Amino acid sequence: MDPILETKQLSHIYSAGTPFERTALDGVDFRAYPGEYLGIIGHTGSGKSTLIQHLNGLLKPTSGQVLFQGTDIWSDPKITRQTRFRVGLVFQYPEYQLFEETVYKDISFGPQNMGLDQKEVDRRVRAAAYFVGLRDDQLEKSPFELSGGQKRRVAIAGVIAMEPQVLILDEPTAGLDPEGVESILGNIRDYHRAHNATIILVSHSMEEMARTVDRLVVVNGGKLPFEGTPREVFQHGDELERMGLGVPQLTRVFHRLRALGVDIDPSVYTLEQAKGAVLDALAKRGKALEKGVE
Repeated sequence: MDPILETKQLSHIYSAGTPFERTALDGVDFRAYPGEYLGIIGHTGSGKSTLIQHLNGLLKPTSGQVLFQGTDIWSDPKITRQTRFRVGLVFQYPEYQLFEETVYKDISFGPQNMGLDQKEVDRRVRAAAYFVGLRDDQLEKSPFELSGGQKRRVAIAGVIAMEPQVLILDEPTAGLDPEGVESILGNIRDYHRAHNATIILVSHSMEEMARTVDRLVVVNGGKLPFEGTPREVFQHGDELERMGLGVPQLTRVFHRLRALGVDIDPSVYTLEQAKGAVLDALAKRGKALEKGVE
């Protein structure tokens, strides 16, 4: 399968040619595939925010390419503009970017800029509001009358209303309580299933990533040291710790059991996997004891 979005030898240097020059990305090859749920992890300053801002043309590469469906997004200004509608980006704490008089107007801002007729704009606004759990009666309210969690839903709906083929979310659950976290992640899953869109989730929470994404990309020092399924990535527990990332608490417990000599799979990261690993370990132990008796 061809990637829907990729970078080739992407590099970005801030303040090039000045005493403040800093390389944020260094020859990065990144791929996201149609319909996948991808996670990006990296500590503060690793380059992950710079990477995602290249994916819809907010930043221009110092060198290298960004390709959407095989086309360089900087090859033509029209393609750059189209990409910004097809690849939606929700920034961290997006509620601070709300500005319209009503929730409806805020959500409709993107679709209006796409040049759609009013009937289609209205359909998209209401569909997006539905996906994020906003009621019809809330659409005519000022977004500033809403709670913090509801404001974030409005901001996410404003991007979803453009019906992007790729939806990128930078720490969408930051600062929310556990109920809010589950609700927002549920909204994103609903959009993913309904539109078969590619979702790219950026988060510091290993537990959140473990139970949400299909594949993980690790960013460190402007490079991508490894990627794979959560199970594959969390096997690099020591390296992740050195990068300041760590692994889910559940995985850490099983790594410790393994280090203590327990014959158990240390790569688990969900409760269901943990249950299976414990039962397997007990079964092995039982067989060993039976052989000892014999």
